[in-house]
Amino acid sequence: MLHEILLSLSGHPSPLLRSALSSSSSSSSSTNDNNINNTDLSTAVHGILSPPERALLQSLARLSDLHVHLLTSTSHIASCHASVICRAVASAIDSLHLAAFRRKVLEVESTILQKDAALVGAYNIVPLTAVVAEFDGWARTLEWLTGVVQLMDAGCTGAKVVDFLRAELQTGYRDVEQTARSLVAVAEAAWVKQVSAWVLYGRVPGLGEGDFFIVARRRRGAGKEGAEVEGDSADGEEEYVCEKGLLPGFVMPATAESMWFIGRSLNQIRAKSVGDYTLRGEDHLSSQLTRLASLKHPIDSATFARTIADIRHFLSRTTLQRLLPLSRVLDTLQLFRDFFLLRRGEFAMALTQQADEKIRSRWKRAENLAYEKRDGFGNVTVKEGEVATVLARTWAAMGSMQGEHADEDEGLELARDLLRLTVAKSRTSTSTTPAAIESGLTAIAPTPFRNLLFSVPVVLTLQIPSPLDLFLSQSDLQTYTAINSYLLSLRRAHLRLTDLWKITSLRRHHPAPPGPPYGSTRGGREKVHLLRQRHATRSSILRNAWATASAAIFFLGEIEGYLQTEVVAGLSDGFHRWLRTGEDDSRHNDDSSNQTLTTSPAREYDGPDHAPDDNDDDIWLLESGPASPRSPSRSQQQQHQRRSHMRHDPQTLATAHRRYLRTLVHRLLLSQQFFTDPLYELLVQIDHLVALVHRLHSVWAAADLEADAGVVDAFVDLEKEERDVQREIRGVEGRVKSGIEGLVGELRRLEGAAGSLLFSGSGEQSDGDEAGEAVRMRESGEYAPRRVGGVDRLLMKLDFGSWFGRGGLEVDVDAMEED
Repeated sequence: MLHEILLSLSGHPSPLLRSALSSSSSSSSSTNDNNINNTDLSTAVHGILSPPERALLQSLARLSDLHVHLLTSTSHIASCHASVICRAVASAIDSLHLAAFRRKVLEVESTILQKDAALVGAYNIVPLTAVVAEFDGWARTLEWLTGVVQLMDAGCTGAKVVDFLRAELQTGYRDVEQTARSLVAVAEAAWVKQVSAWVLYGRVPGLGEGDFFIVARRRRGAGKEGAEVEGDSADGEEEYVCEKGLLPGFVMPATAESMWFIGRSLNQIRAKSVGDYTLRGEDHLSSQLTRLASLKHPIDSATFARTIADIRHFLSRTTLQRLLPLSRVLDTLQLFRDFFLLRRGEFAMALTQQADEKIRSRWKRAENLAYEKRDGFGNVTVKEGEVATVLARTWAAMGSMQGEHADEDEGLELARDLLRLTVAKSRTSTSTTPAAIESGLTAIAPTPFRNLLFSVPVVLTLQIPSPLDLFLSQSDLQTYTAINSYLLSLRRAHLRLTDLWKITSLRRHHPAPPGPPYGSTRGGREKVHLLRQRHATRSSILRNAWATASAAIFFLGEIEGYLQTEVVAGLSDGFHRWLRTGEDDSRHNDDSSNQTLTTSPAREYDGPDHAPDDNDDDIWLLESGPASPRSPSRSQQQQHQRRSHMRHDPQTLATAHRRYLRTLVHRLLLSQQFFTDPLYELLVQIDHLVALVHRLHSVWAAADLEADAGVVDAFVDLEKEERDVQREIRGVEGRVKSGIEGLVGELRRLEGAAGSLLFSGSGEQSDGDEAGEAVRMRESGEYAPRRVGGVDRLLMKLDFGSWFGRGGLEVDVDAMEED
C-alpha cells in the first residue's frame, strides 16, 4: 500500500487512492476515471479502510491529482503556448517545483527503505499519519501553481502573467512567496531577453512575436489627407507600434517610449547601414547586454528606467549621432520656422497672391460658362492638382524675388523638395496618443482656419525623411500645420486689406480737364465738374469703409507683431539656443552675446559652440586656478559634456521639441477657442468687406463706361446692384467693428483672469509654480521654455492713440484722408 501511495504521488495514477477519494462524501474533485477502473479493488479497499484512514488518503489523493494535472498542463503550455514567457514559466514549474515535489517523494521512500525511526516504528510499521505529515504544506503550493497554470491556459499574455506573479509576492504565505519569487525571476528573465533583442539589435523577437509589446504593422499610403494624418510613406512600409496592453506593470510610460524609440532607431540604422558600414555599431553591445542580464528580480521600475536611459545615451553617443547629426536637425527646425511659422514673409505673401489669383480665375471661368451651363458654380471648387500648382507658382515667385541668387538659397531648395500643399478632408478626430498630447495637438481649438486660403480645407505639410522621424512625429507635423493655418490666415487678411490701397482710382482720383480745344469750352468745364462731383460722392460713400479697413489693419498688424515677435521669435530663439549651447535663460538674450563680440572686434567668433581665441588673454588670469571663471573644474566639464550628449540624444530632443510646440500652442492663444472662434469670424467678415469693395469698384467702372462711353449691359441693373452692395458694405462694417471690439474684450478678460497669461506646458498655472519648474528643468539640463508673451503689452499697443475706445471704434478719418 505504501508503494502504491508513493507511486501515485510521483505522478502515476493509482486505483487505491482514487477509490479512497471517490468513496469519501466530502471529496470535491475526481479526475481521469477512464484510465483505470478496478471495481473489485475499490470495493476491497472500501471494506478494509476505516473512515480516518480514508480521510488521510484523501489528502494524498488530492496531491496526486494536482501533480498529475500540473504535469499534463505544463507540458502542453511549454510546447504549444503562444507566449514565450508563459512557456518559460510552465517549464520552470515542471523543472523546479514539481521536480522538488518528486524529490520529496523519493526522500520519503528512501527514509522508509532505510527504516529510519523518523517514519518507521516498531515492527516496521509505517504510520499513515507520518507519511501525510511529510507532505504537509505542499497542498497549498500545488494548488497555487494550479491557479497559475489555469491562468496561462486561459490564453493569458506574458505581461499579465508577470503582473500576476509580482502581485502574488504579497500573499502572506512564505512558501507561496518563495515560489512566486522564483517564477517572477524566470518570467522577467524571459521578458528581458525579448527586450534585449529589441533595444540592442532593433529586432522583434521571432518566437512569441504577438506577445511582445512592439508590433510591426503595414503602414498605409498617403491619400488626400494622408500627408496630414498618416504621413507620405509608401504603401506596405512597416511601422512599429507600442502596444501598452502587452507591457508589464512595472514599466513606466517614459521607459516604454524610450524602448520603442531605441528599437525603431536601430531598425533604421540596420536598413541604412547596408551600404554604409560606419553606421554599424554593435561592437560594445556586450556590455549593455550584461547590464540587462544583471538586473535583480523582481525588477525595480526606477532601476529598469535608468538602465534603458543609459543604453539610449550609449547608442546616441556611438551610433545615432552619425545617423542624425545636429546640423540636420537645426536645418529642419529652421525650415519649420521659416515656412510654417512664417519667418519668411515673402512666402506668405506669394502664396496668398497665387491663391487669390487662382480663385479669381476660377470665378471668371464660372461666369463665362454660366450663360451656357447653369451649373457653372460647380466649377469653382479647387482641385488637388490646382492647389499643387499654386505652390509651384509660389516657389517661382519667390525665386524671381531673389533674382539670379535664387539657386544659392539652400533653405528654399529644401522647402521646395519637402513641402506639400494639399486639400484635406473634413476634420478627423484628434489623436489622443501621448505624442499628440505632448505636442499640444489635443489642446488646439477646432476653429477651421485652414478653410480661409481657398475656401476649402487646405493644409501645408511635408514629407518627413527617414532619419528625421527619430524626433519628428505625425502629431508634431499636424501641430505645425494647425499653427501655420492660424498664422497664415492672419497674414492673408492683412495683405488683402492693404491691397485695397493699391486701387488708386477707387481711393484717390482727381480728374484733370480734357485737352484743348474741348477743355476750354463750357461743356468741357461742366464735364470736369461732373466727374469730380461723382468721385467726391463715391469717396464719401467709402469713407467709413476706409476707416474700418484702417482699424482692421492696425488690429491685425498688432496681433501679428505680438504673435511673431513676442511669442514665435522668443520661443524659437530660445529653443535653438538650447540646442546649440544647452542654456535658455530668459535673463540671457542674444543681444548680450552680440555686445560681447563687439567689445573685441579683432577676435574671431565661430558660433556659440566655439570659444573665441584666447591668445590675447592675460596669462596670469589663466593660471589663477579653479577659482577663475574661465577655467572650469574637471567635474563641471564632465557634467557639461554629459548634458551635451543628453541634449543631442534624439529622444531627449523629441521631448524638448514637443514641449516647445505645446508651449507655442498655448502662448499663441490657439488653445483658447473663445478667442479663435471670434477671430475666425472677423477674418471671414474682412474677406467679405474686401470682396464687396472690389465688387463696388467693378460696378462703378461699368457705370462709368455706360455714362461716358455708352457701353450698356442689358442683363445688369447697375443702380440696383450699387445700392445692394453699399447696403451690404454698411452691414459688414458694423460686423467688423463689433468683431474687433469683441476680440479686444476677450483679451481684456484673459488679462484679468490669468494676469499676463503665461502658460506652462501642461496648461495654466501660477507664476511661482512655473518659475520653480523651469529652474528645476534648467538645472537638470532639460529644455525649459522662455517666459514670453503677455496680453497686457498687446492691449497697451491696441489702446495707444485712442484707436479703440470704450464707446466704440474711434478713427481720425480726416487725418487719414490727408494721406
